[in-house]
Amino acid sequence: MINVVQPGFFTTIQDMGRFGLRHFGVPVSGCMDRDSARKANLLLENDPSDALLEITMTGPELIFQLATYITITGAHFPATVNSVEIPLNTVVKIEAEDRLQFGKLQSGFRTYLAVKGGIQTEEILNSRSYYKPITVQNRLKKGQELQCEAWPDFDPRLSSYQVEKETTANLLAFPGPEFDMLQAEQTTQLWNSEFTVAKENNRMAYQLEEGIGKHSKTILTSATLPGTVQYTPAGKLIILMRDAQTTGGYPRILQIREKSLNKLAQLKTGDRFRFKKQAYEV
Repeated sequence: MINVVQPGFFTTIQDMGRFGLRHFGVPVSGCMDRDSARKANLLLENDPSDALLEITMTGPELIFQLATYITITGAHFPATVNSVEIPLNTVVKIEAEDRLQFGKLQSGFRTYLAVKGGIQTEEILNSRSYYKPITVQNRLKKGQELQCEAWPDFDPRLSSYQVEKETTANLLAFPGPEFDMLQAEQTTQLWNSEFTVAKENNRMAYQLEEGIGKHSKTILTSATLPGTVQYTPAGKLIILMRDAQTTGGYPRILQIREKSLNKLAQLKTGDRFRFKKQAYEV
């Protein structure tokens, strides 16, 4: 069991999400940065779909009531066990009564804390991912207890991995269903301009500061996906994220690739990026 002493700003339980339910209006949800989450579970030799903690902006304070092993991946959050700093992207042994705390965020936006065997909270619609109103709560609460198994011994085949720091923030995207409604100058702006993450960003969607010009085009409400870039009549761009609705009425001008959606999940208010055009894949 893990006791939540302090939950942090927005710490949630996530796995790879809920699938096969979009026709009922149920979002996929799941980890915002799937790549980092998979790496955390990989180091612990967990199943890729095992639940873990997604930590946003500020970290929680946790006390472990059992011996286990953990891994922390994603954003650069310095972490300590009993006030001693531990390495990130590395398998770390935890003893009963150990206290885990996080320092100030240094880079990125979301970090993942995996526990050997996964977090064993209730499954709802084949997933442990938090998403209100599917789940009762949408984030951890002070005093909450998280169920997990004791793992006193574990000999990992891979104990750590090296993180390659990216110097550019290019989001790979291909044209969406309504891309052809754009004028030539708008497509030029789309592919050649820098865009800024607005303060209106969360697990449902990221809005962008810059627009590409107003329009009066309408479409029938149509299917959307995580990574769909919507174009509002006011000219603003909205990028749908993991908790996004399953349909929408704004033109869908781009679709961001999965790898780039993971990268976007590590950007925060004020961070800048460019769209990089990709060809369709068959």
